[in-house]
Amino acid sequence: MHQFIGLVGTNSTNSTNRQLLQYMHNHFADQATIELMEIKDLPMFNKPQDRKIPAKAQAMADKIAKADGVIISTPEYDHSAPAVLMNALEWLSFHIHPFVDKPVMIIGASYGSLGTSRAQAHLRQILDSPELRARIMPSSEFLLGHSLQAFDDDGNLKDEQKAAKLSGLFDDFQTFVEITKKLSNANATTYQEVRDLDWANL
Repeated sequence: MHQFIGLVGTNSTNSTNRQLLQYMHNHFADQATIELMEIKDLPMFNKPQDRKIPAKAQAMADKIAKADGVIISTPEYDHSAPAVLMNALEWLSFHIHPFVDKPVMIIGASYGSLGTSRAQAHLRQILDSPELRARIMPSSEFLLGHSLQAFDDDGNLKDEQKAAKLSGLFDDFQTFVEITKKLSNANATTYQEVRDLDWANL
């Protein structure tokens, strides 16, 4: 059974993105283990000269490194991923590199009708950056619009079509994880390239 991290891409106490990951944690419990990970307690990234990583960020990196993959649920603010999520990814690419070649699935929930399409596109660019180099599952947007009305009292998705699509995408992600394991020939050199990046000049 796969072990996944469900990264909550917000610092909001009441978030439908957290609710979406909780739904996946419960709904797919017989297929995989999904551990929710919060980012709200991280300090603001400031590129410390002593390269000291906050204990919270290091603990997050250790769990991500051990996981088979990461599912990130992002809100959309001003057509982009929220600053708190970018802050977490900055810490998770500062002399620690748990995302190198790590399979990632991106999902998102939004109060509006469009879901989080622009935020997901933005997040893909960030995760594909030289400092992170994650492996993002292609053609796999899951956009949950009108998310305040999307769940019933038990935390299940009301829309059967949306639930079916998410199930299909989750199956695809598990396949993507297995395929990614075979794409490991350049992993060592890719990881070294990322480690060799000179943060002083970034």
